[in-house]
Amino acid sequence: MTHNDVLRRIRYIFDLNDNNMIEVFACADHSVTREQVCAWLKQEAETGYQEIDDVQMAIFLNGWINARRGRREDPQPAPEGSLTNNMILMKLRIALNLQSDDILTLLEETGLTFSKHELTALFRKPGHKHYRRCEDQLLRNFLKGLQLRFRDEEPPQIQAQPPAQTQTHDVWKRS
Repeated sequence: MTHNDVLRRIRYIFDLNDNNMIEVFACADHSVTREQVCAWLKQEAETGYQEIDDVQMAIFLNGWINARRGRREDPQPAPEGSLTNNMILMKLRIALNLQSDDILTLLEETGLTFSKHELTALFRKPGHKHYRRCEDQLLRNFLKGLQLRFRDEEPPQIQAQPPAQTQTHDVWKRS
């Protein structure tokens, strides 16, 4: 899963426009142009597509944390030079203030069963003996769970009206 895919999904899930995206970068003390943002959001086959690098993606996620949770008074963390799926998951968890149970619920809603121990292994340092690498499929399911929670995918349910001759039944009356 590329960083561009993650960026596009975050934009869709939280309904961010170009100006919102620019503001998120500004929250991490970094300026980007609308052209850069548009190039990052294009599909690979489109002309003008530009791959977002690890540093730019880390800056975006740091800005997302600042935008959602507020700025820390300490100096801002330097963006990571190399960004893994585990780091993306961690930064999204921090930005959205999600607890382990929240993440497990999001994953269950997508049909993925995960234990609390497996989840905590994703947030350990890479050298730890219980560290587990976050695979693309897990990150996709996590983003899909966020989409289900934060963006209403289902059309509103329309209750069918019965034919005119059967409307005398109390069952059809709305409460």
